[in-house]
Amino acid sequence: MVETIQEIYLTNPATKKDWQRFLTSQRLDNFSSQELVAIDKTFAIYDDQDQMVGTGSIAGQTLKYLAVSADGASKGARFNRLVSTLETTLAQKGIFHLFVFTKLQYEQSFAHVGFATLAKTNAGLILEKGLPNVASFRAALPKKPDSAKRVAAVVLNANPFTKGHRYLVETAAQKNDFVYVFVVEEDQSLFTTKERLRLVQEGTSDLANVVVATGGPYMVSSLSFPAYFLKDDSQKVSYQTRLDATLFKEQIAKPLGITSRYVGTEPLSQTTNQYNQALQEVLPPEVQVELVPRMKESPDSQQVVSARTVRKAIQVEQIQSVADMLPATSLSFIEKHLTDLQARIKKGQKIDGN
Repeated sequence: MVETIQEIYLTNPATKKDWQRFLTSQRLDNFSSQELVAIDKTFAIYDDQDQMVGTGSIAGQTLKYLAVSADGASKGARFNRLVSTLETTLAQKGIFHLFVFTKLQYEQSFAHVGFATLAKTNAGLILEKGLPNVASFRAALPKKPDSAKRVAAVVLNANPFTKGHRYLVETAAQKNDFVYVFVVEEDQSLFTTKERLRLVQEGTSDLANVVVATGGPYMVSSLSFPAYFLKDDSQKVSYQTRLDATLFKEQIAKPLGITSRYVGTEPLSQTTNQYNQALQEVLPPEVQVELVPRMKESPDSQQVVSARTVRKAIQVEQIQSVADMLPATSLSFIEKHLTDLQARIKKGQKIDGN
């Protein structure tokens, strides 16, 4: 039986309908616009009757919507051929580091083609293949002194870095021998990854026991987290947060000797509260979660220091109204680059969220 594999285009309504029908038969039936818009390329395997018997897609460096039928042929052979095609396509674009999020029952199938499991929960797992990988990510981080017994971590988006962020890092630094501050690498914020990293480094440069690095693709990274095998949005948030927490515990905290993670309370965001709850459920007892109350604008104020408030002030050019929320380094950067930041907002850069 001769089978062919070819790129298909979901912009064609008939092809898209055929593709969705096949995936639904394989119990993948969430085709939200958020999931579909992230797809860069899609391939399908057709049998000698021109029936779709396998498909897989690429979104960035992530494999998505991968399914094969066992009817009439070796399921393993189809799976291997499909993954090989997706890998070759990414390699031609210079991408040699791949991720896949899938159900637990597919762990061995991906292991057989060279993927290594990073973390898994009852709902699913994340695997990676290629370089640089999580081991090389850890190896590139600054090393903690041998004398450091209490090692903590803080993960920040810092969009931008405020006195509230500084307070959280300071608290960790005062109570620990060494602190890793990881800046979220995802470049979807008003301030670019490079800018956010710079502001955190400058804003903590006086803290001798603190090192700052990006979190790479391993901390609070979207990586095209798939919702297509999850029932609803609440399940998706729960899956993402628990998987992220598990990955941090297994691949970051344990190898680096991190024994506590500091997070700020979040009265303004239900999603962040859910994330903090996931950390508290997953990380202990090996890694203690230290909840630090958010810094207030002033001792008698009920308003917390908020990066969102700063971004809104940038939008309306009212920087002096939030000057007290910012370290001098952040304030200076914003004043110097105000026109550029406002231009990003006018072009559609979102400023809501955390």
